[in-house]
Amino acid sequence: MSSYSLLIILLFYLGILFFVAHWAEKKANSKWTNNPYVYTFSLAVYCSAWTYYGSIGVAAQSGLSYLTVYLGPIIIIPAWIVILRKIIRISRVNKISSLADFISLRYGNSRFLGALVTFISVVGIIPYIALQLKAIAETFTIVTQTSLSSNVFNDTTTYVAIALALFASYYGTRYVDASEKRKGIVTAVAMESVLKLFFFILVGVYVTYFVFDGFEDIYAKASLIEGFREKNTIGGLPQALNWFFLCLLSLFAMFLLPRQFQMAVVENNRESHIKTAIWLFPLYLLLFNIFVYPIAWGGNILFSEGTGNADTYSLLIPQYFNNTTITVLVFLGGFSASISMIVVASIGLSIMLSNNLLIPYGFLGTLQSDVQDKNSKRIVNIRKVCIFLLIIVAYLIYRFYVLDYNLFSIGLVSFVIMAQLAPAFFGALLWRRGSRLGAISGMLIGFLVCVYTLLIPYGIGITNSSSTFISEGLAGIELLKPFQLFGLDYLAPIPQALFWSLLFNTIIYLAVSVSFKGNYRERNYAEMFIDIDKYSTMHENAFVWKGTAYTRDIEKVLKRFLGEERTKRALTIFNLKYNVDKNQEQADARLIKFAENLLTGHIGTASARILISSVVKEEKVSLQEVLHILEESRENIIINKKLTETSNELKQITAQLQKANEQLLEKDAQKDEFLDTVTHELRTPITAIKASSEILYDDDDIPEELRKQFLKNIISESDRLNRLINKILDLEKFETGKQQIQATKNSLDDTIVTALEPLQQLIRNKKIAVNFVTETVAEAWYDEERIIQVITNLVSNAVKFCPETEGQISITVTESGAYLLTSIRDNGKGINPEDLDAIFDKFYQSTNQNIKKPVGSGLGLAICKQIVEHHKGQIWAENKENGAVFHFTLPKYNSTENE
Repeated sequence: MSSYSLLIILLFYLGILFFVAHWAEKKANSKWTNNPYVYTFSLAVYCSAWTYYGSIGVAAQSGLSYLTVYLGPIIIIPAWIVILRKIIRISRVNKISSLADFISLRYGNSRFLGALVTFISVVGIIPYIALQLKAIAETFTIVTQTSLSSNVFNDTTTYVAIALALFASYYGTRYVDASEKRKGIVTAVAMESVLKLFFFILVGVYVTYFVFDGFEDIYAKASLIEGFREKNTIGGLPQALNWFFLCLLSLFAMFLLPRQFQMAVVENNRESHIKTAIWLFPLYLLLFNIFVYPIAWGGNILFSEGTGNADTYSLLIPQYFNNTTITVLVFLGGFSASISMIVVASIGLSIMLSNNLLIPYGFLGTLQSDVQDKNSKRIVNIRKVCIFLLIIVAYLIYRFYVLDYNLFSIGLVSFVIMAQLAPAFFGALLWRRGSRLGAISGMLIGFLVCVYTLLIPYGIGITNSSSTFISEGLAGIELLKPFQLFGLDYLAPIPQALFWSLLFNTIIYLAVSVSFKGNYRERNYAEMFIDIDKYSTMHENAFVWKGTAYTRDIEKVLKRFLGEERTKRALTIFNLKYNVDKNQEQADARLIKFAENLLTGHIGTASARILISSVVKEEKVSLQEVLHILEESRENIIINKKLTETSNELKQITAQLQKANEQLLEKDAQKDEFLDTVTHELRTPITAIKASSEILYDDDDIPEELRKQFLKNIISESDRLNRLINKILDLEKFETGKQQIQATKNSLDDTIVTALEPLQQLIRNKKIAVNFVTETVAEAWYDEERIIQVITNLVSNAVKFCPETEGQISITVTESGAYLLTSIRDNGKGINPEDLDAIFDKFYQSTNQNIKKPVGSGLGLAICKQIVEHHKGQIWAENKENGAVFHFTLPKYNSTENE
């Protein structure tokens, strides 16, 4: 493919990235940009060119050792749910925006420590950025089949570097507050991660199943190559130790690489996203590794030793078979892997350089304008310049130094340098005694060991020097050979450098921390870091500070960086949170901490402390006072928590009392309605009896037939009165728990037949067809007399509601889990939907009957409900097409409900 064609494709691809980033910034709250999958895929910035190309090179030359770079992250990822969540919570509470801020804040807002972390990070990462540019340049020449140009202006990488600098400086510095979320960058990186995985799997499938006949074919042919078996075994104890240290190295990288901290911590929007990351990210790494082996050994089979760069087998193989499409797609995948690392790393390093080195050590004095926009513009410009400088320096290293080392090895050197932050970083999370002096001493010594065992030998290799330093050691002392330090000759250079540097680093960190106690701020932040869960909501309460400060002075400093409106809004939130009078003149420790946090995202933790300290008068606090204040703070937090719990309990009790009161009022109204209805129901038969009796008493000459009719009325109304009184007594017994249920084993089929017998005449009079179907052995545990009462009432109601002609009633019994379900259905008018919940209330009478005046006492269904519920069953009604259905359940004979 021609250079111009590939350039057009690259420009189009970069245009898509700009579009995606721009769209994501505008749709910051969209589910497409703010979800756990975008967060997880953005973490795959870990997989840069050393994954895409370098792993293949290592697998081809050294066998299985490439796996160690993936095993470390996979081993530690299950612990993310605890460790990473804690780091994210600390960073969110303290507005931390970089790795340097995180470490320096824990050790008392140390300006020097923040600068040291920044320096180590820059030294470790810039050469690695240069290698990404080298990967782009070399792969471009492979695809276009051209050679590297010595002319800067003819080098495609020149323009790629400029485009990346523009992209990173624009989308990486959109917010002056570095702790703000960069949705555009995150979404673009996530998209690139998906694409590079897809393209890598694509070439893997192509090589495995189109070039060769599957994994077995590749293995069979590769096993014939000399040294295959030796390269693809772990080996003995020395090799196992090498694997262990390389796994440990990659484990540290997941936390300490600036690009990983940026994506995993600073850009994290919700802690819950970690739950997805702990399974999806290892799956991503696994998918990336499936085809590393077949591509690597497929390349070894196709290309004899020395005829092709093993790092680029993924490009050389499809190109060898003239498959331009896959070659270009693979190149775009590698291009994505490189540029995502360059962009995110340069953003993270630019924040560290500006907030921890340039501003606190030089530019803080220039940020004195009272106009917020001017200060913000200066800060943003500083970061933009840092991004450009980082990429330019990396480009110069790529252009003017002959880096003959492969991508994988340079990546590991970067990891070793960054690993020097591990003791101080993890000590910040786990050990209260860790001190600033211990962290600084350990880092410096560890870094110097790295320089001695790695950087100097690599520099000698780059310059092709004839120095005997590597072979004979410093001053010819054999024990000081950089690759066999102190006679340790069974570790490879990278594991050995990691071992000695971390050993000295950790020992000195521990020894100095124990020997020299830190100041009160260090101990204060130690408590806040280690016990972050206690302080996450009211963390200002745990901040120890003693001195004189005025709110107006702090407000002036905040306005210089936040602006008047945002400052007022922030102070209003603070006053409401801690119930502080807005007119209060003197500031306390809580406001000092609150103000420092607000400034941290803009200028870093160290500069924030310097600025706030310039307008307050701080007094020294003894360690004993710190511990006392922290103890009080802890007690206050516990008290606040208990008060909150008590308040919530009181709210619940109040709500329950209010509900109970409403129920009492409702019951009182029901009582009045009940008495009213009972009085009416009792008065009706009594009045009829009295009228008939008076007629018989006053008229002795009444005809015999009429007299019998009056006597019959008296008997009928007496029976009605008796039934009504019995129902009221029944209901009262059920509601008060006095009614006993005499449950025995019965056949529900037989009970239904028994209940229907007395109703046959009533059914025949209305010419109703009754259909009774049972679908099971209907044995249940119940009081038969009471269930007959229920069935009689429900069937009587069904008869009442059936139409005058062609009335139909169906009764079915079916199984429903541990219960028998009885359903009685009619084809009447149905129940008014508004009355479905009320029909089981006392004295309810439906107005949707086939006669003008409702018939009955209105107690039947209420008694049915009590009977069924006393049998541990349920009763309910619903409307069906052409009628209503009443259902009730009873426990089956063999169910546990009978016990």
